Amino acid sequence: MRRRTLRPDEAELWAHVARTAKPLHAPRAPLPRPEPEEPVLHPRPEILPTPPEPGLNRFRVGERARPATGHDVLPPLPERLATAPVLMDAKNHARMIRGKLTPEARIDLHGMTVAEAHPELIRFVMNSWSAGLRLVLVITGKGKQGPDHGPIPMRYGVLKHQVPHWLRLPPLGPCVLQVTEAHLKHGGAGAYYVYLRRPR
Repeated sequence: MRRRTLRPDEAELWAHVARTAKPLHAPRAPLPRPEPEEPVLHPRPEILPTPPEPGLNRFRVGERARPATGHDVLPPLPERLATAPVLMDAKNHARMIRGKLTPEARIDLHGMTVAEAHPELIRFVMNSWSAGLRLVLVITGKGKQGPDHGPIPMRYGVLKHQVPHWLRLPPLGPCVLQVTEAHLKHGGAGAYYVYLRRPR
């Protein structure tokens, strides 16, 4: 069904009526448009190239590994004793490590536990020092290697490793001048020469 359009006289009448009509509700005021916020610009920090860490060699894919030039593993005990500074008379030291000096007293700690050996060592060294002895021999044995079931290698020869440590600590440290591994004729790696200071 076609909608009929208003004739000109009807349109004029409708316009007159519409002008006199009052709206039931007041027209709503349009909401104010929010002003666009200006973006806050933060200055970008300057990124400097990271310098290579000292001591680290650069490695490229496909390159062969270079042999290590050093390590930080604690050297073996004989090496540490051999490279220790010589505090005694150099001539006597040379004669001692060649087995040319005869120890004036000796103690054998074989078969003792750590708890038994420590006080025995203290008694022996203090008595030798009080008596004015200069060179004594401490026999520890090389130690037996037992079964090793753990991920960390077990150290064997507990007394062999403990005795040099005890000789540096009080009360023995102030009495001891030099500790070296004994010559083969006096026990080799299973014994130590202990050169004592002169008593005061």
